[in-house]
Order: sequence, then C-alpha cells, then structure tokens
Amino acid sequence: MTERMKINWTTGAMLAPATIVLFGLLVLPLIVVLVMSFGERAPAGGYLLGFTLDQYANLPARWAAFKNTLTLAPIGTLICLLIAYPLAYFLAIKASPRWRLYLLILVIVPFWTSFLIRTYAWIFILGGRGIPVLLDWIGLADIRLINTPFAVLIGIVYGYLPLMVFPIYVSLEKLDKRLIEASEDLYASHTRTFLQITLPLSAPGVVTGCMLVFILLMGEFLIPAMLGGGKVFFVGNALVDLFLQSRNWPYGSAVAVGLVVIMLVTVTLYLRATLRNPGMRDQSLL
Repeated sequence: MTERMKINWTTGAMLAPATIVLFGLLVLPLIVVLVMSFGERAPAGGYLLGFTLDQYANLPARWAAFKNTLTLAPIGTLICLLIAYPLAYFLAIKASPRWRLYLLILVIVPFWTSFLIRTYAWIFILGGRGIPVLLDWIGLADIRLINTPFAVLIGIVYGYLPLMVFPIYVSLEKLDKRLIEASEDLYASHTRTFLQITLPLSAPGVVTGCMLVFILLMGEFLIPAMLGGGKVFFVGNALVDLFLQSRNWPYGSAVAVGLVVIMLVTVTLYLRATLRNPGMRDQSLL
C-alpha cells in the first residue's frame, strides 16, 4: 500500500501543473460565463449580481442567429466533405508519389496568408466589380452574391476545406492498398470496392474532419460579418453585439451557454459513436 500511495502521489504531483493550467484556461472561464448568465444587466451596461432566469427565457429573441448557425454550419460542413473526400482520395490513392507532396503544399498554401485578407478577397470577387460583372456581361443582370447566405457558404468552404481534407487524407493514406487490389482480383466493381472497403476504412477521417469543421463553424464570426454584411447573423455575431455594443453581458452569457450546450450534445454523440468502434477511436484526432 505504501508503494502504491507513493506512485499515486508522484502521478498526482506530475499532473498537478497541467491540471491547474487546464482548469484556469478552460473550466474557470466557463464557470464565470455560467454565473454571469444568471445575473442582470447593470444600468450602464455590464454585469449586476443577481439570480434570475430571465436571460434564458429571452433566448428565443436570438433565434435567427441560432437558426442561421444551425443551418449554414451543417450545410457548409457537408459541402466541405463532398469536395474534400474526392480531393483527399486522389491525393492518397491516385496521385503519383512524385507529385503528392507538391499537391499537398497547394492545399496548405491558403494558410500562409491571413484569414482576414483572404476573406477580403472574396468581398471583391463576389462584390459588384467581381463575378456579377461577368454574369451581367453574359446576360444575367441584377444577380447579387455578396451579403447573402450563398456568399457565407462560399467563405466557409474556402476557409475550412483544408481542415476537412487532411484528416480524410491521413485515413486514406494509411489504408492498406492490398485490400483494394484483392477486391479487384475478386472481380468487385469499383463502386462496390469503394463502398465496402475504402469508405468504411476512411470513416474515422470523415468523422474527425466533419466534427473539426462543424465545431469551428458553430463559433464562426468573421465570415458572416464580412460576407454576410450584417444580414446573415451567426451566434458569434450575436455575442459580439451583446458584449461589445449593447453591453448586455448576462444575456450574452446565456446565449454563449446555449451554444456550449449544443456543442456538448454534438461532441457527446460523436464520442459515443467513436468509442463503440475501436478502429475509429484509435484513428480519431479528437
């Protein structure tokens, strides 16, 4: 027992610094937000100590922001998946090893530039002097692209596509190519080989990429603000408005808690799905 206690104390001492840091950076801010969500708005703005559920009762007033987020975030994630999977498949399975590295670098290149600058570029491309000019030239006049949900989706796909490509690429790159060759030797069609071998074995990368993109999109602020032009609000935009402009910190905290609850439910469902499958659990990035 003495030896076991020494091991436990040693393990606890080694984990204590990391535990304190994680608690201070992750758990404590959430506790502060939760406590503030039950308070009241001070007369001059900010937080006034109290205990009320009025902030949560008023959450439907921000339903438009939640609706846009819960609609465009899954749609953007799905579009990223539909584009990323064929690209990752080509890079991992079909591309020549000689060119694979250069093609991967091309996928990474957008990260070498500021996300803000890249989003500004899309303002010009989708604005009145960009694609609409070309559409007007071919006879499609008065088509508005900027400040629409379509523009927000374009920004989402452009900004987050690489984050979907790499987890899928890693899963496909680890795939044993002999399984595909064996399937072909047994006269299986390309479709059947893909559905029964390639897709199931790459499922961990698909799940990880979808969760990674979806979680980040749920808190997205910049893309809706710049490409949505104040007409397409996400929850992140609502939080900026509540905390910095109207200074209603308790209500903003309640909105943030609502978003956290949604994300906790999503992550819980993800963990339950992956923990049931040891293969997915071992390969998952989360």
